[in-house]
Amino acid sequence: MKTELIVTTYNAPHTLNLVLMALLSQSLRPDSVAIADDGSGPETRELLESFNGKLQLRHVWHPDNGFGKNEILNKAIASSDAELLIFIDGDCLASPRFIERHVALAHPDRFSTGSVVRLSEKTTNLISEKDIQTARVFDTNWLSAQGELNSPSKKLKAGKAAFPIAAFLDRISPVKITWSGGNASTSRAQLIKVNGFDETMRYGGEDKELGSRLLNAGVKGQFLRYSAPLLHMHHARGYVDPEIVKQNRAKIEETRRISRVWADNGLDKHL
Repeated sequence: MKTELIVTTYNAPHTLNLVLMALLSQSLRPDSVAIADDGSGPETRELLESFNGKLQLRHVWHPDNGFGKNEILNKAIASSDAELLIFIDGDCLASPRFIERHVALAHPDRFSTGSVVRLSEKTTNLISEKDIQTARVFDTNWLSAQGELNSPSKKLKAGKAAFPIAAFLDRISPVKITWSGGNASTSRAQLIKVNGFDETMRYGGEDKELGSRLLNAGVKGQFLRYSAPLLHMHHARGYVDPEIVKQNRAKIEETRRISRVWADNGLDKHL
């Protein structure tokens, strides 16, 4: 089974560099990494060139035309030749067993999705390349010392529990399963079945809408709440529009209510 990790990004080369460095330490690397680039400038291309020979990278890019994350994701999916697609955002650090865990749980009729530990601006600014190389950034004691893990749940989500215990907690977790675009995987075939992401939707729950359609199509979800830790680095979100978020919530509810499976404006036009 060929696997590809799809990483979304937009004009954040410093952050993307740390994300890619974390991939170098994976216990199991994906066969390829697609950078789904929503219109970044030349600095991002130069960064990716510096990883030549270290990771099997391909750069899926389109011009900057405002928030077009769903469109660039569909282009990455359409151009992929992998059977299993794993998704993270370009501001998320994958713990060393992240890819291994998604691959281990892969099933033709399922999708996997997990949570993230959101880091403060202060802690994000402390993270260095050495912290990635030594995996100190994933040390729950170090994270606790920065004031990040202030509850038992956060400690478990950051990987405090031994792996067998974390995997057991995943199975008994009562959390409602929805697709979380920063930590998810499924087969490319299932994404084609529901026509990928809805390109009419901008930021604010657009990933959950896809998850609802997968569930409507009979694709069962499984939650990786504790066994595939992912650290989300802080950044500003100047693109958030409360009105669009409200519209997206209404679209998600409609998708669930009418059992919508197919995205009318989706993946098919890129295939």
